[in-house]
Amino acid sequence: MFFFIKRVADIIVAIIGLIIFSPLFLAVYLVLKLEGGSVVYKQTRIGKARKLFQLLKFRSMVQNADELLFNDRDLLKELRSGAHKIIEDPRVTRVGRVLRKFSIDEFPQFINVLLSDMSFVGPRAYRPDELEKYEKEHPESCGYIESILSVKPGITGLWQVSGRSNVSFDQRVKMEAEYARRKSLLLDLYIILKTPIVVIRGEGAA
Repeated sequence: MFFFIKRVADIIVAIIGLIIFSPLFLAVYLVLKLEGGSVVYKQTRIGKARKLFQLLKFRSMVQNADELLFNDRDLLKELRSGAHKIIEDPRVTRVGRVLRKFSIDEFPQFINVLLSDMSFVGPRAYRPDELEKYEKEHPESCGYIESILSVKPGITGLWQVSGRSNVSFDQRVKMEAEYARRKSLLLDLYIILKTPIVVIRGEGAA
């Protein structure tokens, strides 16, 4: 019953979100088009039961971001560090910094929700390479990972409303496993209500 209600709520929220934010979608589309290059960036992520899907985002980096990453040893090393995050990423554009600060870059994920790849609330969708590296280096955490992958990843979640980039990768994994184990409509409601406050403040954005 929980998953049925959650799925119905996801569809309703995604449709309403796409309608309400359509003017913003159009504005971002025009700005990114004027900037040059693609508007939407696709990246392979791991979903429920390890199913791979294409996560959608407004492009916030330069067009050849992936090529630059793998040609820069320092950037690649920082990405693969314990935080699995590049704090001051030089590939992010000026427009991209604004999109990321207020999580606008994640709005296309409403489409992922409609496609049932994601839920509105859930753990972060992990990249295959970062999850493989983490499982190899921390085999004791396999229980946490399996809990996380028992539910759909979300646009927002417990990690996103608890500091995002200010939370270490280890803390994030434990936090998201706790969400997956405790899953309830009440917890989802708490996260949904807290999300706008975090987004407006730009807390933990990077």
